[in-house]
Amino acid sequence: MPMTTANKLTIARVVLIPVFLVIMYLGFPGSRYAALAVFIIASLTDLLDGYIARHYNQISDFGKFMDPLADKCLVMAALCMFVREGSMAAWILAAVLLREFAVSGMRLIAVEKGRVIAAAWSGKIKTASTMVCICLILFGIPHWLNLVCQAVILVTTVYSGVEYFSKNWDVFQENEA
Repeated sequence: MPMTTANKLTIARVVLIPVFLVIMYLGFPGSRYAALAVFIIASLTDLLDGYIARHYNQISDFGKFMDPLADKCLVMAALCMFVREGSMAAWILAAVLLREFAVSGMRLIAVEKGRVIAAAWSGKIKTASTMVCICLILFGIPHWLNLVCQAVILVTTVYSGVEYFSKNWDVFQENEA
């Protein structure tokens, strides 16, 4: 595995996930803001590693695998902590997990058939809006705005999942000999 700058940033994001979780779990005074700072830094590494990988031709198989995995783990860590503390409905987390597992499974089937399913814009919008909503919730927003954020996370998650499946349903068709 080439240890490119882009890959180092991805690894840094992975390392920040347990730091984020420990800060959230300990709940010391000011921990929400510390967790917010860690989450923002981790999120910025996502933007930066993608830019560096494309701009400086540092795209690698490790990065193709680890970058989206790191993003999912970061987001799931935050959502799990929100459910734990009661600031997010568990069924919304379940919907997000279901979408991620379903899309990942569909991509595995596509790879077996020699196809690559690229990230759609709706998936990128889902990721960006989810990360913004997580930052807002960490910042400490009023309950009504928290509910709006949960709705945004849910709607963008469901929409992007439906779009992935509707555009790529043919992946599930059996090849006739």
